[in-house]
Amino acid sequence: MNLKETDLPGIGRKYTMNTRSGDTLVIVVHNDERRDLFHLSPEEPDEMLSMVTLDDDEARSISAILAGITYKPAFSDNQDILLDGLAIEWIRLEPESKSEGMTIGQLDIRGATGASILAVAQKNKKTHMNPGADLVIGAGMTFVVAGERAQIKQLKMLLRNGKL
Repeated sequence: MNLKETDLPGIGRKYTMNTRSGDTLVIVVHNDERRDLFHLSPEEPDEMLSMVTLDDDEARSISAILAGITYKPAFSDNQDILLDGLAIEWIRLEPESKSEGMTIGQLDIRGATGASILAVAQKNKKTHMNPGADLVIGAGMTFVVAGERAQIKQLKMLLRNGKL
């Protein structure tokens, strides 16, 4: 995550965040307490995908929801119990991941982490069920993986860094 703050004289303050998933979110807090939220295209940074204007009350309500003040999801805890320690997660390949261009076999994902890749969805919506060792990892892929929490954490690190 990368967060940048910029003063906007006479307007307020601008916050720009580049998320780990590759999206750019811009929040402008106006001096009159309005907030404008902009979602920018990961491929075309100057292209705005959506924009929302909130008043002060709406912004505070959204903030409480995002901070987990009003509801904290317990799905992952329940999933561990239901599947006897086995977790299933969807992992989106982060932009500039070092594993991009490598094959599943080159990374030795199962041997190195113990986690298994159940399926892969490419950015163009093409899917690979139970992908083989020769599948080349590409930008924008989403992996459906299974394993224990520690194994999945290692798999995320392996995909991000191209090594453990």
